[in-house]
Amino acid sequence: MSVQGKVFVITGGSSGLGKATAIELVKRGASVVINGRRHQALAAAAKEIDPTGKQVRRVAGDIADPRIAQRLIDEAVSSYGHVDTLINNAGIFMAKPFTDYTEDDLATYLSTNVVGFFRVTQQAAALMLRQGRGHIVNITTSLVDQPSVNVPSVLASLTKGGLKAATKSLAIEYASRGIRVNAVSPGAMKTPMHPLEAYDALAKLHPMGRMGEEHEIVEAILYLDSADFVTGETLYVDGGQNAGH
Repeated sequence: MSVQGKVFVITGGSSGLGKATAIELVKRGASVVINGRRHQALAAAAKEIDPTGKQVRRVAGDIADPRIAQRLIDEAVSSYGHVDTLINNAGIFMAKPFTDYTEDDLATYLSTNVVGFFRVTQQAAALMLRQGRGHIVNITTSLVDQPSVNVPSVLASLTKGGLKAATKSLAIEYASRGIRVNAVSPGAMKTPMHPLEAYDALAKLHPMGRMGEEHEIVEAILYLDSADFVTGETLYVDGGQNAGH
């Protein structure tokens, strides 16, 4: 699973799974370009990912803005010459009864989970077509496939379900052109997204009886990145949640 010399672009890279992935990739010899909304948080993450600054670059801003999406890919090319893998990690999640969602909730979900994905993936795919190679990894959620009465989250299913469908569609569109597209579907993970007081309840969502660790998602991404004959697949890292209860 060597990533030595590879270049990764990671959205949602200032915390949680995105930052953990970037840290591991840099340790293994890759270079990363990370994106997040907040300048200060992104700068702090970049320093943690690589204190020398040689293997990390950052572009702050909303990837739903086409100018930010373009800058993110341009930064990778200007700094490192190419992009090997885009990791669409940015996303939001809020559990609410369906009728409690507001217009702002809907707009926020669509902007981050759908429009942001579209903007940066379109820019990355255009570059990868010119390169003749590339890999795109989308982070979804197992609630798309196995909803829970205890976690009402239709907007997550609506938007992340769209990413799962797009994964297969793009994989087929680009299968003969050197670009692979896959997805990782996490269960509830121990990240800043979830407060500590919710851990016991979240652990019960998984047949294995525990929450996932950040490194388990990183390992799934590394596997997919090394699996040259795998495209259009969703890898479930969810303690059996997708399999049933």
